[in-house]
Amino acid sequence: MSAPFDMNDDNVVVIIGTGAGGGVLANELAQKGVSVVALEAGGRYLPEDYINDEWDSFGQLAWTDPRTTSGDWRVAKDFSGLPAWIVKAVGGTTTHWAGASLRFQDHEWKPRTTYGDIEGANLLDWPIDPREMDDYYTKAENKLGVTRTGGRAGLPGSNNYKVFEKGAKALGYEEVHTGRMAINSADFDDRLACQQTGFCFQGCKWGAKWSSAYTDIPRGEATGNLEVRDRCHVMRIEHNEQGKVTSVVYVDADGNQQEQRARVVCVAGNSIESPRLLLNSASSMFPDGLANSSGQVGRNYMRHVTGSVYAVFDQPVRMWRGTTMAGIIQDEAKNDPSRGFVGGYELETLSLGLPFMAAFLDPGAWGREFTTALDHYENMAGMWIVGEDMPQETNRITLNHDVTDQHGLAVADVHFDDHPNDVAMRNHAYKQGIAVYEAVGATRVFPTPPYPSTHNLGTNRMSEDPRDGVVNRHGQTHDISNLFVSDGSQFTSGASENPTLTIVALAIRQADFIAAELSKNTL
Repeated sequence: MSAPFDMNDDNVVVIIGTGAGGGVLANELAQKGVSVVALEAGGRYLPEDYINDEWDSFGQLAWTDPRTTSGDWRVAKDFSGLPAWIVKAVGGTTTHWAGASLRFQDHEWKPRTTYGDIEGANLLDWPIDPREMDDYYTKAENKLGVTRTGGRAGLPGSNNYKVFEKGAKALGYEEVHTGRMAINSADFDDRLACQQTGFCFQGCKWGAKWSSAYTDIPRGEATGNLEVRDRCHVMRIEHNEQGKVTSVVYVDADGNQQEQRARVVCVAGNSIESPRLLLNSASSMFPDGLANSSGQVGRNYMRHVTGSVYAVFDQPVRMWRGTTMAGIIQDEAKNDPSRGFVGGYELETLSLGLPFMAAFLDPGAWGREFTTALDHYENMAGMWIVGEDMPQETNRITLNHDVTDQHGLAVADVHFDDHPNDVAMRNHAYKQGIAVYEAVGATRVFPTPPYPSTHNLGTNRMSEDPRDGVVNRHGQTHDISNLFVSDGSQFTSGASENPTLTIVALAIRQADFIAAELSKNTL
């Protein structure tokens, strides 16, 4: 374990957040000999600490600091204080994620060029060539141990998958398998194979699922170049008269305010907390918040087009047995505007335990139809929709100055309205999901509205032109050369794939860039 870095050591890279972006970046830099202090708002939990119970686990891991919500999305009405279910702990939401690890399709890096001018959508091409990402994707897949890549076998199919696959094949779908998952199908990288326990969202007690909490973070610490400070809630980022960031002010575990000097600051707090921090760091030089000369900080919030379809069968399925999400239909992920929308979507197996089924199946719909659905829980199968939603300037994170958190800081308000393209895609996906289950004899089907738990993207997006976004192709802010964004908030568009693999690939790429700039003394 490295000795702690001094608060006045202005040679360190400070990384805020330790999830898929920050945790990987911290380790990659530490391996290159760069001194890193990682600040994490949450506590430290390892596989032996995880709880195989949905509500208790939620209480242990979830970010439950106050937030507010607005917009026409269902979440604003039913889960107004929980617009997104993210984790507050070392490892971030890599503790809770399902493990699906998919590469973007080539066209998804260039949505403006591919889809054209979509009214009401703030589409922009990524300033990255798809071929530039090939090697980084391979590195990310090898780091995570992604199944069906690098010669690693796929996971076995659960009953939930077998029902899903049979229905998909009956409809003529061809790209159907148990997924590319960052969950070991065989022992790999000092981690066990999946034991099929089914509590993937509650933290993998076997360590079979990749999480930065017990892979990248301890490996970075073992170099002596990384110090992780947990239960340290960052309040703001300070800068000097030249407009370079100089330090990070945070509240430590004992409630004391601390200030860590920094040579470089990387923000990786997710798509809600990262823009909130930049906005809360406003100063006389940067009255609209740090890195916000474009006015784009907090804008273009995306959460993917999501929703679920559950079905009841005559026979037991016991969907909760086995890996939570190891099944995918990719045939609809292509771009085919003849369906009535641009972009595409994945259908992925999903099972929720009874407590979460009761909360999410159809909030507020207590009654016979609802209770009889839960009575048939044993006979249920389930799937989840993940599709590309349209970035909109008006979907955004702003500061709500009427509500403050435990440290007196203005909380994030998350505003989201569906774009007509999102609605058309979701309706098409519901229809196809229902058809999959009806093809294998479902007696009842339930399309359910999106949950608060989803993929948070955009809000500090990459752009070629500084007027169109917040960061450049390396996640370096256009306005401040030694301030970076290292999480999913840098996404220019959402694509139809689960985002973690791309976040990890971009973090590996960003580490190469930062290390090179540091060695040239340009940062």
